[in-house]
Amino acid sequence: MKKYLVILILFCSFQSEAQNGKLLWSDEFDSININRANWTFDIGSHKWGNNELEYYTNRPENVKVENGNLLITAKKESFGGSDYTSGRIRTQGLKSFKYGKIEARIKLPVGQGLWPAFWMLGTSITQVGWPKCGEIDIMEHVSMSKEIVGTMHWENNGHASDGKATPCDVSQYHVYAVEWDANAIKWSLDGNKYYEGNITDSIKSTEELHAPFFIILNLAVGGGWPGNPDSTTIFPDTMYVDYVRVYDIPDIPVSIPAVKNRLIKNKH
Repeated sequence: MKKYLVILILFCSFQSEAQNGKLLWSDEFDSININRANWTFDIGSHKWGNNELEYYTNRPENVKVENGNLLITAKKESFGGSDYTSGRIRTQGLKSFKYGKIEARIKLPVGQGLWPAFWMLGTSITQVGWPKCGEIDIMEHVSMSKEIVGTMHWENNGHASDGKATPCDVSQYHVYAVEWDANAIKWSLDGNKYYEGNITDSIKSTEELHAPFFIILNLAVGGGWPGNPDSTTIFPDTMYVDYVRVYDIPDIPVSIPAVKNRLIKNKH
């Protein structure tokens, strides 16, 4: 009985490794402050290409770590010429990734004009601009929608995009992820795939989706997609991020026979 229990434990361990691969990088938000070796702040009110209304700050009122979570909070207040403040952090210049499984466990605010997102931009954005740099939206949610959206963006004689929405109660914690390799980008919600985008051989000029990307977490207010806040929108409201993790993607799945063979080998 003990032998089979050991086999089961090891199999579960190997199966988890096969599903997720090796952990390459993570932020568990277990420290007191934002880890500045992982994240930098976007600051200012630049509309961000979407006619957004917020002023992003690096103040703890908008971005902080608390009780093992990253908190990004949108507030209704006059600041820097804007009527709202919020937070946007990124790994640009610090951490970048080409391919892998990128996931985060997040609980989102719900309200008219709120636009939280977990996404990535190509590191080449400072040289070639958008959309030539490429963009991978792992999760976006707008206003009162009962769905989240996963999308990829690239340049193909102008802006091109491909993606899909899936139902989700964003007021609860969920794991949002993409599995990204040389052939495809696969979006999943709590481990269940809901969309797959083909990038094999840079089909449809998707070559920018085969380059390093950095990670962004933000909570926008207003803009062309969600619309602006109204009298029903409650401020302040917060996006909670439990963790962000990046794994490599293993090439060979682990099977029970492989586990048994490994146990026998280790025994001798």
